[in-house]
Amino acid sequence: MNPYIYIFATIFFTVSGQIILKYRISQLQLLLPDSFLDKAVVLVKIIFDPMIFIGFVSAFVASLFWMAAMTKFEITTAYPFMSLSPGLVFIIGVFFMGETFSIGKIIGLALIILGTFVTVKY
Repeated sequence: MNPYIYIFATIFFTVSGQIILKYRISQLQLLLPDSFLDKAVVLVKIIFDPMIFIGFVSAFVASLFWMAAMTKFEITTAYPFMSLSPGLVFIIGVFFMGETFSIGKIIGLALIILGTFVTVKY
């Protein structure tokens, strides 16, 4: 099996978890109270929301794939790929969640992709 599958599975589950969490939290229209104790109560309650829980499970699965990737790659080879996650979240956020974008964000995204390519290739 191609060991890069571990890296791309890590990215997939990381991004999926983040998108699921953002989507569900937006649906719930949560506003955290000012008190620390009240915040803790609200956060504990939402952890048991099925979609929020799936988001956390996705992050956990990403960690398992990351551990598998660490058995196959040096961290200096594998970790630059992780910088693709914010780019994927950005693209999904803009196209599927109606989030805003600007020329600065697009330039930043292009630099992330270029930086990942240069870091891994050279």
